[in-house]
Amino acid sequence: MIKEKLFKVRAKARIRKSKEEINKNIKNFFAWIKGAEIIELKECDTNKDPVRPELDNEFRTSYGRKIYGVKYKNEIHAVMCFAFTNKIPKSVHELDLFSRDAFLQSATRDQNVGKIAIAYTVWSNKRGGGKLIVKEVFKMIKKSNHLNRLVTLSPLTEMARNFHLKNGAEEVSVNEETQNFEYKL
Repeated sequence: MIKEKLFKVRAKARIRKSKEEINKNIKNFFAWIKGAEIIELKECDTNKDPVRPELDNEFRTSYGRKIYGVKYKNEIHAVMCFAFTNKIPKSVHELDLFSRDAFLQSATRDQNVGKIAIAYTVWSNKRGGGKLIVKEVFKMIKKSNHLNRLVTLSPLTEMARNFHLKNGAEEVSVNEETQNFEYKL
């Protein structure tokens, strides 16, 4: 009888300690998200890019293309790269051509590059960073005066498909080498 009570007391103590640890981990997880900010980057470590490491920083920042990062405590925890176009590309080659075209068109008009923001790579070093950067960039694009669509140029992987569908995007097309998803603004 005493052994049973002692066993139950120890079991309850382990459960309580586990719950406390889980709550502490959840608080730490949300603390980093609340303290994070989105910033424009001049460059990123392209070797960390699991989607398109072959694209150098010059590609990522020329012709109106941009790199955004989630910064927390002076470290970058997630990165998302964009090109601005007037058409939806089906390959990296089209992305390059369409963003150059939109950039050159804007030079003779209002300096606003393209009407469509094309997210062509995203990665995160910290849990929750990918979802956070998508959410924050979505807000930023929604506030812009000239952008009316947010579309991805994603690899043909189940992981990319699941990530975008889980985060509220709709599938636009499946191409030979890529797939496109759109986040409704």
